[in-house]
Amino acid sequence: MAVQGRIGYGGGHNGIGIAEEVKDKLFQPFITTKPTGEGTGLGLSISYDIVTQQHGGSITVDSKVGEFSEFTIRLPRKP
Repeated sequence: MAVQGRIGYGGGHNGIGIAEEVKDKLFQPFITTKPTGEGTGLGLSISYDIVTQQHGGSITVDSKVGEFSEFTIRLPRKP
């Protein structure tokens, strides 16, 4: 999808969704919903920094508990 000089990609699934209290912290380092020892909580934080800081883009998430989660990445278009 292209919008005002940006190109985007959205991906989602119909899984368990993301609770609002987790969604607010989702891109912070060391946030994980996995049991202790099964995740570092760095994946989305690192992805967020790469997309926003290194490429000037954005990552957003839309989710409803029990229904779906959808992540959208938008990057500036280079002429």
